[in-house]
Amino acid sequence: MDDGKDIADYVIDFGTAKGASYVEARFVDSWDESYTTRNGMFLGILENTKKGIGIRVIADGGMGFGSTEQLNKATIEKVITAIIKMAKASKRKEPIVFSEEKVEEVSWKTEVKQQFQDVSREDKKLYLKNMDNRLKKESNKKLKNRIAHIQLHTEKKYIVTSEGAKNSSFNSLIVTMLMNTARAKVGTEQKMFSIGGTAGWEWFEDINFTEEAVKSGIALVKTAENAINMKFDKPIDVVVSGEVAGIMCHENVGHPSEADRIYGREGAQAGESFYGDLLKKEKLGEATLGTEIVTVIEDPTVPASAGFYLYDDECVKARPRYLIKNGKLNELLLNREFAAKFNTKSNAAARAVTYNREPISRMANTFFEPGDFSKEELIAGVKEGILMNSFTEWNIDDRRFQSKYVGQEVYLIQNGELTDIMIRRPILELTTVGIFGNVDGISNDYYAPLGLCGKSDPMQGVPVSMGGPHARLRNIRVGGSN
Repeated sequence: MDDGKDIADYVIDFGTAKGASYVEARFVDSWDESYTTRNGMFLGILENTKKGIGIRVIADGGMGFGSTEQLNKATIEKVITAIIKMAKASKRKEPIVFSEEKVEEVSWKTEVKQQFQDVSREDKKLYLKNMDNRLKKESNKKLKNRIAHIQLHTEKKYIVTSEGAKNSSFNSLIVTMLMNTARAKVGTEQKMFSIGGTAGWEWFEDINFTEEAVKSGIALVKTAENAINMKFDKPIDVVVSGEVAGIMCHENVGHPSEADRIYGREGAQAGESFYGDLLKKEKLGEATLGTEIVTVIEDPTVPASAGFYLYDDECVKARPRYLIKNGKLNELLLNREFAAKFNTKSNAAARAVTYNREPISRMANTFFEPGDFSKEELIAGVKEGILMNSFTEWNIDDRRFQSKYVGQEVYLIQNGELTDIMIRRPILELTTVGIFGNVDGISNDYYAPLGLCGKSDPMQGVPVSMGGPHARLRNIRVGGSN
């Protein structure tokens, strides 16, 4: 790591001497280990280490970015010279400027009790083997295909800028993905179960991962065997779990809040944002997207969460971002470039998945602010409706407005009571306003599955959590089963 710091500091000196008005160096030293099994048999075990440095400059109002794994001065000088030339050649009509931010020298890290490398490979394999045996036994061998993938990732990072900011960090991340398949009355039912967090190996015991995996597998078998087609002729009430509410917040609020998407930078790759038209008519704090009880938070500082960080990749201190506050569009996801365009400060949304990707506006952990109800109270207030515990499919247009969510483990609610009648794949087709404008109750619990949020070209899949409390939506038209 010391060599990486030395070369990053040299980047600043050389880039400044070559005439760049802003220079940023981001050294990353990462380690990955992954295990993949199918029906208890190991398909692959991979271990990989990687070191490199990403360099970003502003020169003559243009921006250049480059990277290298060759951590020597001769290569670094060539890279910097090339990207400064690239920045100047862009000849931008509107120069790129960054928002002015507090310059700090800081160090932060993930709290870890047991390092991944301190656990033997045999113990890790045994844990996965035992987990699969439990899943097979508890599901009565009815999960015909069980695929498990676990990735362990650590990352040391050092970021330094020509403004004087210096940021050292250590992050330890767990990603788990289980794909289970159960035979249904017609075809099959599949479930992707994914949770994760920033911690050490102790995480698996602390959250009782095996029990959570078994619970998900049993629910899938139950759905496959018992769910029936049901048609609703009139609007009903819908209670959605943290899993379903979380992806709604992520897709319908988080993505359109990305400032670069609003400006069209992502238009050719991941789409744009309906917020662009909205903000031409109304200011932040005025546009209504939901009921008064709806507050959607985007918070990187949630301890042990999948998207946890305390400073972003532009050395800006992280904080909770209130994207929707009391039903109003309140805040956008901003890095320094787009914060300047909105004449405000960055809210630390700049993230890059590794050293050879540029930092862009990204989510971390997106969720409804918990309310005052219990889950049981939300259900008790429903005369006719459904509880959607999980989803099997989602779709959304490239402006993040028209969306579709298909339920998986879904139960009928009648006269305030949760029945054991399961409904096969009910469909919610709603606009963003149609979702959040019909919320009248939010629970005080919290559940946050893991996601890998994709964006940019080349693709950057960053870890996020998308969950939160239960939410109740009133008078929703529910489509028939697939």
